[in-house]
Amino acid sequence: IEGRGLAEAKILSVWMILSVVLVLLPSVFRVSLGISHFYVKIVIKIFEWATLQIEEGEDLFPHAGIIQREETSMEEEIAGQHQGRFNLADVMYFSKKGCEAVAEDEVTQRFSSEELVSWNLLSRTNANFHRVSWQLTLVWVIGILIRYCLLMPFRAKCWLGNQVQLICATLGVRCVSGLVHFHNRENRPREGGICVANHTSPLDVLILASDGCYSLVGQAHGGLMGLIQKSCMQTTQHVLFDRSELEDRHLVRKKEHIADKAKLPILIFPEGTCINNTSVMMFKKGSFEVGGTIHPVAIKYDPRFGDAFWNSTKYSMMTYVFNVMTSWAIVCNVWYLPPMVKEEEEDAVHFANRVRAVIAARGGMSVLPWDGGLKRKKVKESFKEEQQKKYCQIVTENGSVGNGSVC
Repeated sequence: IEGRGLAEAKILSVWMILSVVLVLLPSVFRVSLGISHFYVKIVIKIFEWATLQIEEGEDLFPHAGIIQREETSMEEEIAGQHQGRFNLADVMYFSKKGCEAVAEDEVTQRFSSEELVSWNLLSRTNANFHRVSWQLTLVWVIGILIRYCLLMPFRAKCWLGNQVQLICATLGVRCVSGLVHFHNRENRPREGGICVANHTSPLDVLILASDGCYSLVGQAHGGLMGLIQKSCMQTTQHVLFDRSELEDRHLVRKKEHIADKAKLPILIFPEGTCINNTSVMMFKKGSFEVGGTIHPVAIKYDPRFGDAFWNSTKYSMMTYVFNVMTSWAIVCNVWYLPPMVKEEEEDAVHFANRVRAVIAARGGMSVLPWDGGLKRKKVKESFKEEQQKKYCQIVTENGSVGNGSVC
């Protein structure tokens, strides 16, 4: 028994020394040992080998989508068929669009995990792939043991061990085997400004905070998240609010913060919710009414190593953290874009759209005019009425319908 206890003590000592030398000290001094780069390269080689195994076995690759849409508008598709009269065949157009929306609409896809063209060896996606060959099954089992028995405990232990904001953020990124490529650091947000970024995951805050300190704007929470917020407030003046407060009060708080040039830049995600790494949806105009300098930042994750997107309508925070902890790694690119200011006679909506377009272009993502609030709310009646008016204009153009107007 004494010999066994001595062996366990030695193992624990070696584990602590490795944690301090390989994780803690590099995080404190913010230097990289190249371990994450080496780890990611090995995982890529394993993915490539697994893909070859699947190609030689069964044809099980998932399709990108079940609907093949034509990129044409209502006006382009049916306007040419009208001579100022109602056409009964128009019913087929709306029936087709309705079936497409029910089966796979454009907005709902942005709140589901991004589809992969190959398997990333995670047990919770495409699990049937591991049966292609015994070699692939063996690698899959070993991967489960590594992620659940080694990476997850190690990451959780490291994440709970820091109190200082920047060190904690840097350590947190490395605890999830994060590999972040920062570009154009000369454009990093300055004091007294506003940092605006697209939003995919709660990890966005951790990733940006690992390269600089920010004051955060967000909803005040209770429970575990509230405890974390209160701890962060001890070191940095964040801007927290309740949704029951008036929007004017939120605006005043932001203006008061950026008026003090000694305070950290505010970090804001104007979409208001997480989008699945493929698109940038409508920016709320409130952040662009404050004034001051806007520092756009584009964040793009590599989905091959793990799904960074948080579908808050499907997973709780604890479930999301568990999924991240059991992924291979979190790999992403962060681009600091040149600062932008609102032009003369430019309103907040146009300024927000201009900033959004720059972020989407740099991150290689599409721009959607939809409000992220559709994740939890129904489509506004005004949107439906707008489509109805367009159709009425098409069928009544250069003529009339029957003895009266269909509108």
